[in-house]
Amino acid sequence: MAKHVVKPLPYANDALKGIGSKTIEIHHDKLYAGYVNKRNEIEEALAKVDRSKANQIYSDMRGMKHEETFAANGQILHEIYFAVMGGDGQPKGEVVDKIKEDFGTFAAWEEDFKASGMCARGWVVLAFDPTDGRLHNFIGDSQNQGGVWGTFPVLHVDTYEHSYFIDYGSDRKAYLEAFMRNINWDEVNRRYMAAAQMAMARK
Repeated sequence: MAKHVVKPLPYANDALKGIGSKTIEIHHDKLYAGYVNKRNEIEEALAKVDRSKANQIYSDMRGMKHEETFAANGQILHEIYFAVMGGDGQPKGEVVDKIKEDFGTFAAWEEDFKASGMCARGWVVLAFDPTDGRLHNFIGDSQNQGGVWGTFPVLHVDTYEHSYFIDYGSDRKAYLEAFMRNINWDEVNRRYMAAAQMAMARK
């Protein structure tokens, strides 16, 4: 079985504006890497688990399958989070036109995205939903809660305290402003265009 690997940052630890190198080092090298390692560990254990004892109330199988989603989503969410930073924060591309179409104005989307960031306990995900052809800001209070099946994530922000406490203490609002200044809209646009093309291919 192929192992999942930690993806390197596409920029230096100290490249972001308002998000310090210590925060990025801990977040990427320890927390994100921990999800990758645990996902591998769980998959190895699942290959050997006694499936005859699987039970919905309590069993090794149930515990592993539940935590598998937590570790896998922890890996995937963080990979997208790191990938969409490192830019100049200047909105551009077809995704911006789509944001305006679906939210009325870019400012209205940004207000909703930041407000979602203030009320989410874990993540905010801008995702494309092929069932209605629209972009939505979804929140998740943990890695394996709040996601919408079948949608394509294009932009994430991590709202757990580890993302900002070193730099901003409890001031999440200031962190969200810093995040917006670091968005790589070329990457966001690439992800949106890929999602839109996959959605068209499904029809």
